[in-house]
Amino acid sequence: MRLKDFDYSSDGFYFITICTNYRRPYLVGKNRELINGLVEQLPSKVNGMRLDYYQIMPSHIHLILTLEGRQLKLADIIRRLKAAATKQIGLKLWQPNYYEHVIRNEEALTRIREYIQNNPMAEMIELE
Repeated sequence: MRLKDFDYSSDGFYFITICTNYRRPYLVGKNRELINGLVEQLPSKVNGMRLDYYQIMPSHIHLILTLEGRQLKLADIIRRLKAAATKQIGLKLWQPNYYEHVIRNEEALTRIREYIQNNPMAEMIELE
């Protein structure tokens, strides 16, 4: 899952996907609003981290985070987000771990932004 010997506190862009426990649709209604607020607050709570783009789906979140002069490692940022959400919602909300991808160039960044933007439409087509 992780790149061997890669320093996840390195400056750069990271694509993150966090899934709910058993991919249950927990991220709807008030839970979605709460998660949205927590995600929006991340940059003010974590020095050296910027939120580039994100999308909250019923069973997962996609994030593009930028680390610049960071104080925390990527895993610590995600751990804090998951812990805050779990505490406020009050149930086992998340699957263990998360998916991450190091974004290495502008072309990849553009593709991932498009993927995140189109993901809700793709999920709706799958449900039909």
